[in-house]
Amino acid sequence: MSGDLVAVWDVALSDGVHRIEFEHGTTTGKRVIYIDGKEVIRRDWMFKLVGKETFHVGGTNTKATINIDAVSGFAYEYTLEINGQSLKKYMENRSKVTSTWLLNLDGIDCRVVLGKEYLVTGSSNKYRCRAEQGDTRNSIKKRCLRTLILNLVNPLESLELKTESQFIYE
Repeated sequence: MSGDLVAVWDVALSDGVHRIEFEHGTTTGKRVIYIDGKEVIRRDWMFKLVGKETFHVGGTNTKATINIDAVSGFAYEYTLEINGQSLKKYMENRSKVTSTWLLNLDGIDCRVVLGKEYLVTGSSNKYRCRAEQGDTRNSIKKRCLRTLILNLVNPLESLELKTESQFIYE
């Protein structure tokens, strides 16, 4: 990375927290985007210094857009949108529909995200959990979380989950 780094964002998605870094050379028009330290977009000699850069982030290929706006003279403002929402709005909405836990099991850090539609671990494995008649949303969440933790702690106790690639409660 060069000295043109102008913005850094940490974005929490279901598969983990991703660092997005943006370089903007206001004399050369250069734009470079890094995700988790890896360069994903490079544009040199852009004559229009304002505009947008759209890309995908995370294992779920979540759409992200960096907006570059002139504030005054040669000052610029950089904002990040996730799935068409400002980062702040996205994070507010996400906190309303998901619960996240960071667990350390036998020295392995696991991120567990219980969402409206799925339960996922930090390794991006998704497990299926079906609702039974009379279940409430809370009882489904509790059963899915208990099953996931059993699977992480002792995978031999829940072999049937190892054959599933998705764990979506319905």
